[in-house]
Amino acid sequence: MTTIAAMMSADYGTLGDILRVRAQEGPNHPAIVMETGEEVSYAQFDALADRVAAALQRDGIAPGEAVAVCALSSIPYTALFLGALRAGVAVAPIAPSSTPEAIAGMVSDCGARLFFLDAGVAQAQQPAPIAVRQIDLDREFDAWLAPEDATPRPVAIAPDQPFNIIYSSGTTGTPKGIVQSHGMRWKHVFRGDAVGYGPEAVTVLSTPLYSNTTLVCFFPTLAGGGTVVLMRKFDAGRYLELAQKHRMTHTMLVPVQYRRLMERPDFSDYDLSSTHLKFCTSAPFAAELKSEVLQRWPGGLVEYFGMTEGGGTCILIAHEHPDKLHTVGRPAPGHDIRLIDEDGVQVGPGVVGEIVGRSGATMNGYHGRPDKTAEAIWTSPEGWTFIRTGDVGRFDEEGFLTLMDRKKDMVISGGFNIYPSDLEAVLVQHPAVLEAAVVGVPSKEWGETPVAFVALKGAGEAADIKAFVNGQVGKTQRLADVQIVDSLPRSHIGKVLKRELRDSWQIPPS
Repeated sequence: MTTIAAMMSADYGTLGDILRVRAQEGPNHPAIVMETGEEVSYAQFDALADRVAAALQRDGIAPGEAVAVCALSSIPYTALFLGALRAGVAVAPIAPSSTPEAIAGMVSDCGARLFFLDAGVAQAQQPAPIAVRQIDLDREFDAWLAPEDATPRPVAIAPDQPFNIIYSSGTTGTPKGIVQSHGMRWKHVFRGDAVGYGPEAVTVLSTPLYSNTTLVCFFPTLAGGGTVVLMRKFDAGRYLELAQKHRMTHTMLVPVQYRRLMERPDFSDYDLSSTHLKFCTSAPFAAELKSEVLQRWPGGLVEYFGMTEGGGTCILIAHEHPDKLHTVGRPAPGHDIRLIDEDGVQVGPGVVGEIVGRSGATMNGYHGRPDKTAEAIWTSPEGWTFIRTGDVGRFDEEGFLTLMDRKKDMVISGGFNIYPSDLEAVLVQHPAVLEAAVVGVPSKEWGETPVAFVALKGAGEAADIKAFVNGQVGKTQRLADVQIVDSLPRSHIGKVLKRELRDSWQIPPS
């Protein structure tokens, strides 16, 4: 029988195979535990994944195809994900906060013939009908599954085969689908031992399963034979209760969640001494907040800087480098991170430039968008392919990277990516709006939040424009404020100067 040690030391393997061996070695060990107390063991989880894979094969879903899922975290969701992977079927996880039109667009874009959703999404997605078979995870999943003794046909899965398609953002139109391969995900699993993802690990996750932020901890925990405790939605008090109850060893949180936890007057009342490592990614993480977490929360703190698209990652081991909390750390082993200027020429330490990265963990490309894939690539003088991050930074003499700004003007609110162009497209549909620009401004609650500056054609009210936009976009993309200006500031070549708008923004009176 193949041992876990042999599998985990191999250059490539699959999560479906590892799950099988974990179920044989520790059949009764809890794999998934929901905050409600519902749980499945590794043997039960392995059997559920088999039933999912067999059902997909029964329904004619071939390896290389995709299924779409839009739901809050649940045991059926996790079983669907792992079962699809075992059948060689990619998973396209979609945010329930997306608009009905955006959900329909993403289901269509990934080519899914099966769409899994929960009751909340089923109710909210109307009136945007989706012309594929829909399966309600809350009410129809058990009936859809193959019989309890079902065994799927074995499937050979190549490293470059699609693992999942994660959509970058979406308010209007169809966002880009980032295709990650089995080989890319294996790189995440492969490094699991280095951070302690063994059978004794207990990882508490409150971020959603459609987010790469969650998946970079979810899959390595399962591969290591540990237990994943899932919350459907983050609540600071409930999170602390679960962390204490389950003797949490690992967790992933976005900065706004760390802030909410630190702000609780009863934070120190909870026993978090079992914590081994805390992770953070997805949004700017203030040095002052990192310092507070290190002082008040046992265990180490590790920040990841990178993209869902992959390419290159920087890692800050904050507890080992308390003098570097203003940075996002150094490039991960085997990751080549460089900075380039506006002409695509590499710049050295101390010089600000756009961050580009290269590693073995890189997306296949944007699904069905070779043009956008090409735009994301920078080719080095050696002929190597790097992914452009759109972020601007500067290396110090010790190789630590400091983020300066975001070249693409993307807003990151509560760990979610918001693209201003999507909101601007909705704003100009209002009959009173001549032109509009959206920028991110600091928010104590969300880290950042989007606000709009609009120039009018004639008479118009900011409150009406704000209501018009927020009634058409997903919850995470809603505008916090609309301010009316005479005109948008522009450069000599006509580019809107968003930095000036950001600097001019004033908190509206309460």
